[in-house]
Amino acid sequence: MDDLILDLRQVAVPHRLKPVTLRVTAGSLVHLIGPNGAGKSTLLAAIGGVMSSEGEISLLGRSLRQWHNSELALHRGYLCQQNVPYAVMPVFQYLTLHQPRNATERDIDRTVGYLAEALSLADKLARPLNRLSGGEWQRVRLAAVLLQVWPAINPRASLLLLDEPAASLDIAQRVALDALLAELIAAGMSIVVCAHDLNHSLRHAREIWLLSAGRLAAQGSPQDVMQPAVLSPVFGVEFELLSAGDTPWLVASGLAPAAVTAI
Repeated sequence: MDDLILDLRQVAVPHRLKPVTLRVTAGSLVHLIGPNGAGKSTLLAAIGGVMSSEGEISLLGRSLRQWHNSELALHRGYLCQQNVPYAVMPVFQYLTLHQPRNATERDIDRTVGYLAEALSLADKLARPLNRLSGGEWQRVRLAAVLLQVWPAINPRASLLLLDEPAASLDIAQRVALDALLAELIAAGMSIVVCAHDLNHSLRHAREIWLLSAGRLAAQGSPQDVMQPAVLSPVFGVEFELLSAGDTPWLVASGLAPAAVTAI
């Protein structure tokens, strides 16, 4: 049996999220999708322990309520939706705030260098946060949360939660992020990502959670969930599933009849 990392039992947030029961095993890449306001960020925040919820959330077989914040930070990383820099400090100093304790300075320097190079930040480590563009700031935030859980300096980390991590990234930066996440998956880490690019989820996710109006509308493999008959009622859009060579593509072909009626 696969190692169970995360266990959700009837987890709910009043007025925002109806009860959901879900499980995440080691090495999973779960994409959490749905329209705006579906409850994706709410569910991710509840899993991350930064939002109160009903029901039971267990990480590594232990109730989330029993984890001290400093201990939890060693086992899971959480990236919220993009926010503005909260302090004027250079990038390298901001990254040091997210380094795991007990890692050696040499290993941290090596990991920071690796992540900075991968995310095209190597020439920006001395730049103040308030002088970064939106895309640069997002990459700094990604480097920070990856530093927190990177296996070479934090072998205890097992879960990474990312809310719209590709926001403000160009195509090359998204490819770089995908490559870094693939390294974490290969090391056995589980990742849950809030995503909006359905075609990216179709091709990269190993499991899909589809939310609609605070309810779990579907759960399963991309092949099962990313189907026009499943997606169209949730998004209010008619989809076609096409193929370009061996690559599947979801194409929106118009508003669904119910959406047209609503207009």
